[in-house]
Amino acid sequence: MRTWSRREFLRFLGLGAGSLFASSLLAGCGRQQVQEARPALRAGDDKPLKIGYLPITDAAPLLIADAKGFYKAEGLTVERPYLFRGWSQIVEAFVAGQVDVIHVLMPTAVWMRFGQGVPVKVVAWNHTDGSALTVDPGISRVTDLAGRTVAIPYWYSIHNVVLQELLRRHGLRPAEHAGERLAEGEVRLVVMAPSDMPAALANGAIAGYIVAEPFNAAAEVMEVGKILRFTGDVWLRHACCVVVMREDDLERRPAWAEAVVRALVKAQLWMRENRPEVARLLSTAGEGYLPQPLAAIERTLTYYDHDHYGGTGAIQHPEWNNQRIDFIPYPYPSYTEALVRFLQGTYVEGDRAFLDDLDPAAAHGQLVSDGPVRKALGAVGGLAAFGLPPQWTRIEVIAP
Repeated sequence: MRTWSRREFLRFLGLGAGSLFASSLLAGCGRQQVQEARPALRAGDDKPLKIGYLPITDAAPLLIADAKGFYKAEGLTVERPYLFRGWSQIVEAFVAGQVDVIHVLMPTAVWMRFGQGVPVKVVAWNHTDGSALTVDPGISRVTDLAGRTVAIPYWYSIHNVVLQELLRRHGLRPAEHAGERLAEGEVRLVVMAPSDMPAALANGAIAGYIVAEPFNAAAEVMEVGKILRFTGDVWLRHACCVVVMREDDLERRPAWAEAVVRALVKAQLWMRENRPEVARLLSTAGEGYLPQPLAAIERTLTYYDHDHYGGTGAIQHPEWNNQRIDFIPYPYPSYTEALVRFLQGTYVEGDRAFLDDLDPAAAHGQLVSDGPVRKALGAVGGLAAFGLPPQWTRIEVIAP
């Protein structure tokens, strides 16, 4: 296995002095694209749309809608999307009104709405699957993680939920204490910025990490880790990041909100048929929305070889016929309900009392506003355009 210096890691991941991960919005920069608004938008609706994102492929629809002019086609004025380094940063900017639309982890949206009282609404899924558990090459089974440390990107993340389900299935549990010594069968979980994970894995600080792409693909390309399990092979077509808006924007500017969602749905539909071009546009070889090189992003979007990953155990359900990452905009109610139930049994640090009082069956109606995405889907041929059955319901398939 190749030894990488910190300098090489930073260069590969597009980081360094004056890192691109500093929020250009908070620094007061970013190029503005002035565009003509459609008459259908009301006065004030044409103020520049400000989008916040993290440098992960989860953000792709928000970024491709900008790169391909889908926002402009809907009569919107839009600024270059603003890049943030971490989830806390992007949530704080959203709450402060510095950005209008962001992608955020679905469990984080639950925490924002019900735990923090933020009037946030999920208006669409941004993507499905697109994450994996990546480990040291010497680890071959989940049980090998006993007594070791695994990094997660955020407590309120699908990554934490899926990881803990995998641990439970294999007789392990997260350590709910800060002591240095772990009891038998315990695994220490630490929150870590995705950009720091490959280096931490390479230098032995952690035994593995579960996170969004392209950081799993980056570990493969750099030959510092291997994928133990894809999250989409544990929970079929699960949502990871979702698109959120403020509730008052949906109420005061419905035409504007619907225009944003239409642009995102059209972007997702285009992306599913143009994966290599999506990788190029996102990478430093194209528009440079993501600081990672083309090789890692392209692997994320195009490489899900059943023969290779079936042999390693990373894919155990080839019959599901899914992708490494896919793009489905409709937020199924069954997923929200199942996610809340899982969250209620998942260890997270901090005050989590709100989860105990949350009704899983009622959570979707309070958190999600699916009117705009239903309209947008109707304009492109419905769910069938995404290869899905026409029903607005589904049964969740979970097999850790």
